[in-house]
Amino acid sequence: CVAAVAYVDPGNFATNVTAGARYGFALLWVVVAASAVAMLVQYLSAKLGIATGMSLPELCRERLGRPARIGLWLQAEVVVVMTDLAEVVGGALGLQLLFGVPLWAGGLLTAGGMLLILMLRQRGRRRFEAVVAALLTVVLAAFVYQTLRARVDASEAVHGLVPGFPGQDGALLAVGIVGATVMPHAIYLHSALTQELLPREDSTRRKLAVRMSMVDVVVALGVAAVVNAAILMAATPLRGAGVDSLADAHTAFGTAYGSLTAAVFGVGLLASGLAASCVGVYSGQIVMQGFLRRSIPLWLRRLVSLAPAIAVLLLGVDPTRALLASQVVVSFGVPFALVPLVVFTGNRALMGELVNRRGTLAAATSAAVLIIALNAYLVVRTLR
Repeated sequence: CVAAVAYVDPGNFATNVTAGARYGFALLWVVVAASAVAMLVQYLSAKLGIATGMSLPELCRERLGRPARIGLWLQAEVVVVMTDLAEVVGGALGLQLLFGVPLWAGGLLTAGGMLLILMLRQRGRRRFEAVVAALLTVVLAAFVYQTLRARVDASEAVHGLVPGFPGQDGALLAVGIVGATVMPHAIYLHSALTQELLPREDSTRRKLAVRMSMVDVVVALGVAAVVNAAILMAATPLRGAGVDSLADAHTAFGTAYGSLTAAVFGVGLLASGLAASCVGVYSGQIVMQGFLRRSIPLWLRRLVSLAPAIAVLLLGVDPTRALLASQVVVSFGVPFALVPLVVFTGNRALMGELVNRRGTLAAATSAAVLIIALNAYLVVRTLR
């Protein structure tokens, strides 16, 4: 559940709302495909932690040379900063939409709320997970409600499952959706969380742990997929209404469906920012400890990662544009986590009887190739 929250953050709001408001259901297929890839990737991440007793960053440190290790750590930190930026900016925007709080002040309040939630992690994993699960439930309820109010046409939604890139920035939005859905920092995090499940020495219990993790991943990320699809579908009635930002969407929802619907949108955005920012900072700790065997206090990491977000807010950068840009950057970080994950989980000497089967290996390799190809396509198209 904790890792799943990373898949329903303000970056998802920005990419999915923008996609729905500009192109209707045309990019729904990206949300569905990216969610399926996320399930596979998180399953592999969980299996890696159970089979080896090590996180993905730890394995990279142990099995890769120093230049590769340092390079992977640096790009992973960039990913964490970009996800923190999205979460803080999203939470700040949610507070502004709901209560009129200035964006910079909302960013500070979001960071403060996140630290309070993270303090629960020190008191035990169950309390922390319960709070995060509650926030995820708020987001789910908010957008199921939004979708029901939007009265989605099922036949149009089905047409949205046909692959294609609409408009001039369809590819850019597709890359952003992939970045917001297949989050690399969540890959690092999940491989660390599953180390706590069961002892490695017991083969039967390890296999049981893998099966339990698979069910957990399918259920949790299935919920996340429903939320992401609901966000996009809820925004489709706004097509042609000149919606270019989350603030515009908030106003348009209020105009079309009333103040309650607009408030629900703001509450969902704020809850996603708070929940996902907890995961982002926790992932940052896993990344640094794994790649470098170093750690810094959570409050210090929060201050460092908060600086770019506050700078964006103080400089007056449009929050939605900042969110979209951050998710595109995150998408380019996905292969740096996914390729080592596929290589390690396909290594029989490392994984033993839990090594990937041929079908799993083929699916994971195909996912990595497709994401790399999509990123390359965006680069080529941008340079033309």
